[in-house]
Amino acid sequence: MFTLCVVLIILACVVLAFVVLIQNSKGGGLASNFASSNQIMGVRKTADVLEKTTWGIAAFIMVLCFACAFMSKSEVKSLRGNQVQTEQTQETGSTQSQTQE
Repeated sequence: MFTLCVVLIILACVVLAFVVLIQNSKGGGLASNFASSNQIMGVRKTADVLEKTTWGIAAFIMVLCFACAFMSKSEVKSLRGNQVQTEQTQETGSTQSQTQE
């Protein structure tokens, strides 16, 4: 599950980079290609869609990063718990062998 989240974050970052590169900070970009006012989406609508897409993908990446952080935290706790149990069983095994002598 953790690997899936990481792959989704990487894909979302690539898409976000593409969407940002399409935009132009001075009002150009993809929106400048639709210069005539009788287009279906129009110039302003295209800029709005790209901006909303940018914010949506950024929020999606943030949520996935938080999810990965919580998953890795629980994964570390479970690994530490197994390590402590292993050390305890090794210690009790060595103690038993010393008492048998």
